[in-house]
Amino acid sequence: MKSIMNINDINKRIKQRPPFQMIEKVIALEPNVSATGVKNVSVNEPYFMGHFPGNPIMPGVLIIEACAQLCSLVIDADGDKEDEIMVLLKVDNFKFVKPVIPGDSLVITVTKSKVMGPLTSFDAVVKVDDVVYSKGSMTFTAVKKETIYGN
Repeated sequence: MKSIMNINDINKRIKQRPPFQMIEKVIALEPNVSATGVKNVSVNEPYFMGHFPGNPIMPGVLIIEACAQLCSLVIDADGDKEDEIMVLLKVDNFKFVKPVIPGDSLVITVTKSKVMGPLTSFDAVVKVDDVVYSKGSMTFTAVKKETIYGN
């Protein structure tokens, strides 16, 4: 899988940082339409200490977060919306078909499915070795930082 964005490129465009940054490589990006990215799951990630000791499984909410971070790259591929934060408003019909464990490489594809005024929806599919592990939909809106933080 050839990378079109490496971790340094992603860091210029995404707001999250380790240990909460999930997208490590982007292999396809059509701004404002879709993207495919990669999350390599390592046993060294801190959440595995408690989820579940001796039987590590990546929490579903973090799989959704990885999808959401990739969606933000589709919405703001240039990383120039410094005064806004993309806020996840809704998660629909997310299904977890197989558990994600350390050593898995998640190949995540997100595709914009609908725009209704300030709301943007995406469909997401997460695969490991070409097998669907999870899928669902998410809806976002842009919020001005000043409305959250006051400055």
